[in-house]
Amino acid sequence: MLRLTDVAKDYGTPQRSIPVLRDISFTVPQGAFCAIVGPSGSGKSTLLNIIGLLDRPDRGEICFGGVRANFTSAAEAAQLRNRLIGFVFQSFQLLPRLCAWENVALPLLYRGVARSNRRLLALAMLERVGLANRADHLPSELSGGQSQRVALARALIGEPRLLLADEPTGSLDSVTATEVVALLRDLNQRLAVTILMVTHDRDLAAQCERRIELLDGRIVRETGIT
Repeated sequence: MLRLTDVAKDYGTPQRSIPVLRDISFTVPQGAFCAIVGPSGSGKSTLLNIIGLLDRPDRGEICFGGVRANFTSAAEAAQLRNRLIGFVFQSFQLLPRLCAWENVALPLLYRGVARSNRRLLALAMLERVGLANRADHLPSELSGGQSQRVALARALIGEPRLLLADEPTGSLDSVTATEVVALLRDLNQRLAVTILMVTHDRDLAAQCERRIELLDGRIVRETGIT
């Protein structure tokens, strides 16, 4: 599903560049549940942004299902991102004036799907994440765990092949965080969506079948490789 080859990223100026990612290479097969783990500043979020085609590497190659990402064309990168990738963030990023199902349906609005169909599809996805009874509630009426479930439903509504989750439990208490990771695992198995989760929490990462550990922009350990 996903292959990175010698991906590198520097920040700063040519006279004083700071390497953030150094020759990152790994493969994630379709349907895998993989954690990228490491301390703050190890390059995790930068790597996720590059995989999500929100940033471009200075060197290296990224392929999705054998299709090489074209970072020189913003239009092609956006098309590939919209077709293949869903995003979940630590801060949920729900629109406060929209109820749960309307937040979930937003990607379908951008695709031109009629409102009646958007609602039906959004309600079905909310049911999958166990929130059918909160469909008409505003984000302010939801708990942190419920908000993250809505964010998950929104990320999955477009049927992406790859779900990128950047510290999806960072704003949650430990019990709710465990529940969200269990939900991610369940969705991974039921929907066969590939999940790549960035976390600094090793206990949560241990629940993933595959783990890639970063330190100072390099892969220092990989476990769960088949």
